[in-house]
Amino acid sequence: MSSALAPYLEGFAAQPKPQAWLHALKEQALQRASARGFPVARDEAWKYTSLAVLEKRGFKPARSKTPLDAAAFAKLTLPGLDCPRAVFVNGRYDAALSRLPQGVRVVQSVDADESLRALLIAPKGWEEDTFLDLNTALFQEALVLTLDGEPAEPLEFLHVSVPTIDSASHHLRSVVKLGKHARAMLIERYAGLDGAKHFTNSSVQIHLDAGSKLTHVRIQDESLQAFHLGRVLVEQAADSSYISHNFQAGAAWSRLDLAVSLSAAGAEAELNGFYAVNGRQHLDNHTRVDHLAPHTTSRELYRGILDGQGRAVFNGKVVVAPHAVKTDAAQANHNLLLSRGVEIDTKPELEIYADDVKCSHGATVGQLDEQQLFYLRSRGIDAEAARGLLVGAFAERLMALLPLPALAAHARRRLSAAISQIALPEQS
Repeated sequence: MSSALAPYLEGFAAQPKPQAWLHALKEQALQRASARGFPVARDEAWKYTSLAVLEKRGFKPARSKTPLDAAAFAKLTLPGLDCPRAVFVNGRYDAALSRLPQGVRVVQSVDADESLRALLIAPKGWEEDTFLDLNTALFQEALVLTLDGEPAEPLEFLHVSVPTIDSASHHLRSVVKLGKHARAMLIERYAGLDGAKHFTNSSVQIHLDAGSKLTHVRIQDESLQAFHLGRVLVEQAADSSYISHNFQAGAAWSRLDLAVSLSAAGAEAELNGFYAVNGRQHLDNHTRVDHLAPHTTSRELYRGILDGQGRAVFNGKVVVAPHAVKTDAAQANHNLLLSRGVEIDTKPELEIYADDVKCSHGATVGQLDEQQLFYLRSRGIDAEAARGLLVGAFAERLMALLPLPALAAHARRRLSAAISQIALPEQS
């Protein structure tokens, strides 16, 4: 057993015992995680992201609920975004702050019925993931969204982290299942009060039936003393559509794995991502799109801005299966470096095992263009404003894609706060 996992095993032992079938599932997951331990640097997927600092912290799973008063909560809501939401505070569901629409339920692990079993089994390829196993073993409440048809409003899944005496880990499990031709928008947001020192380990499993469409906005905006690790695992049936908007500016250390399986003809995925790092932040994005059937399409565009002594990692892989003819896939990662102390490790990948496909990938790394800065300065614009205009233009390509004005406005505000000594222009 890895000693780094000892706090998680202690936390498991202290949890209320769930139903027998779920307890067995959780025990098996914990045993796998304990036997395997945390990934190490020789694991290719973790080559550029060390877990040493996470191991040293020894985050114990949160045991009790943490209250959050209405005034503090009001400061965390987004102006202009008034929609149903499920609120979790330090990993535990807060019914008083939540308003759940039809088709959404929060399932307590202590009384979960066995119909949840199929939704909690790890998708193919993720059976050997320590963090997903820890999530399965330690979640106490699961958010379950099952939908047929089209809801009138988006749903916000809001996880709030607040400071506590002891640093704790929060294990959040969400399952989204859209029936045939259903339509939905999910806003998954992680926010933290200043000083919140914690480890968030989240897992979202998404199942899209034939002809369904999900727009998924994910905003990671946690405390700069936090650790964050996320899994988003998507399985798509024929003619389904998954559109991802991923914005990341929070946490001292964070990693997101986003994996999409296009399992039947006509399935489409669009992955849009923007990240900003500053100070000594470390941020890692791993994406994977598996084209498993003919006539599937994927588009991926990620952009990052790095300042201070921040470090970012982007690893994007597109895999085309042997029989997946007529695949159409494009992937790009672009990075803007604002200081000498930053580092970006970018690795877009293509693995193609079929003929008659159209695939492209690429990456760029650069600094602000001195000629463009000179041009703006020659028109009477001061240096700070000129830099802000160029940085804002680089980011705006992705900010403008966000599906709601309130989300785009929040992303622009957070980018302005995240990047030091840059005055970004306000958008009308």
